[in-house]
Amino acid sequence: MIKLVNVNLAYNGETVFENFSLEVKKGAKAIILGKSSLGKSSLFFLILGFVTPDRGKVFFDGNLVDEKSVWDIRKKVAYVDQDVSIGDGNVSRWLDFVSHLKANGSVGFEKNKVKDFLDFFELSVNVLGKDVSELSGGERQRLAIIASVLLERKVFILDEVTSSLDKHLRRKVVHYFVERDDWTVVVISHDTVWLNNPRVKVFDLEVGKWRQ
Repeated sequence: MIKLVNVNLAYNGETVFENFSLEVKKGAKAIILGKSSLGKSSLFFLILGFVTPDRGKVFFDGNLVDEKSVWDIRKKVAYVDQDVSIGDGNVSRWLDFVSHLKANGSVGFEKNKVKDFLDFFELSVNVLGKDVSELSGGERQRLAIIASVLLERKVFILDEVTSSLDKHLRRKVVHYFVERDDWTVVVISHDTVWLNNPRVKVFDLEVGKWRQ
């Protein structure tokens, strides 16, 4: 599904990856683990085509990630970044804006589905009337998760999406993603709820291998 082959990447003369290879199979649930500066976010940027390797190749679903394929690939992926960049303004209008983006296929978010997900992830429907600036970190993370799921993608790239949630909500989010056999989920996280789930494989960037 996602494959990096002998990738080299450097920024400003500093090596991020050298002869780096990784494969995440379709339907897998994978954690990318490593200390700061090891290139976790850079790995996501390679997969999404935000950066190109200096050498080596990146494949998504059998297709080379390049300038010709990158926009089609991004339409198949739901990406939530560490900073939960959901813009500003009214929450309801933000959701409507996301649902009608051309890159998202103008899917439209059904109101009943939005309310169902708000309830599931324990957010009051009143959050729709708030301004994004009024939201807590945990509320922003859950809204970003809800928007990503409503896009109806099969591949999720998630960067520290449970860092502001309490343990109960972290467990709920992890269980929700892990139990979907048809989803491929790649996560950056140090959260033990992810790490201790038996269905989640852990790739240790420091040693460049999957944990046994």
